[in-house]
Amino acid sequence: MKLKLIILILFAGLNANAQVKDTLVRKLDSLNKKTDSLGYQNNNTDPDAYNRRTRITASSYFVLLWSNYKQQFTAPFHITKDGWKTTGAFGVLTGALAVVDKPVQKWALRAKNSSNIASKASNWITNTGGVYESVTLAALGTYGFVFKKEKMKTTTFLASQAYLTSAAVSSVLKTLSGRQRPSVYSEDKVTANPTFKGPFANLGKDKNGKKLNSSFPSGHTTVAFSAATVYAMEYKEIKWVPIVSYTAASLISLSRLTENRHWATDVLVGAALGHISGRQVVNNYHRYANIKTTPSPIPSKKKKAHFSYGVSYMDGALVGGIKINP
Repeated sequence: MKLKLIILILFAGLNANAQVKDTLVRKLDSLNKKTDSLGYQNNNTDPDAYNRRTRITASSYFVLLWSNYKQQFTAPFHITKDGWKTTGAFGVLTGALAVVDKPVQKWALRAKNSSNIASKASNWITNTGGVYESVTLAALGTYGFVFKKEKMKTTTFLASQAYLTSAAVSSVLKTLSGRQRPSVYSEDKVTANPTFKGPFANLGKDKNGKKLNSSFPSGHTTVAFSAATVYAMEYKEIKWVPIVSYTAASLISLSRLTENRHWATDVLVGAALGHISGRQVVNNYHRYANIKTTPSPIPSKKKKAHFSYGVSYMDGALVGGIKINP
């Protein structure tokens, strides 16, 4: 019931800001991004490029999805010098936070156990980052199709691609990192250490006997921020959309701490990974539009040699000749 209410409020707000006929050409708010997040690719920022020819269809959806997978998994090989500086600074920040991972986790559990309301809210919010989030994306996409809102359809297509690709990258990092969850020994206490055990490590079992996967990075956080970033970029002119998008993603991230499922550094890296993934997906759509709207060079036709024959009178005599034109 609560989920339905949230979706209805969201639809009402979006509809209030789209009373005029919706066109992708007029409404893509990310069009002012002239360069992509990696800084080495120019985007097509001409509004006229975004029309029926560049809209996402069933076939182009999977072309773009595959392209996004390739770009995200090969991104480390294309980072610019400035990009490496930013990565280094983020690494230092993550390392500093790792020192207090355990104290932060204990504080998060105390916050959850401070009241019955906080405990229920934590559990409900963390669930919105799983199944409910997929349902919300499907509902927004359906809204776009039913009411013929091209912008909503396109944005939801892109958000779903960010969701899928960021989840895949997160899964690979989880397999490689093999980090213990804070809940490995107890659901309600922090008795484990934020240790990295490496690929395919045995990370223990939960209370139901199911094997635990790695906690690094937080998958819930990653996909929440990836989808939020796409909506925030494409609806940034509606001021409350970026605020609601990032607030929802942040609350889901915090709930992973209060539910004792992740360390603070898991959440921080997941948020960064999701944000980068969302930006990449939007920027890749710009590149796709650039390709679709760039006229293909017309192949020059080979000129065939041909003969011409002419006759004329010169000084009373008949003169004939053959001319070859290459």
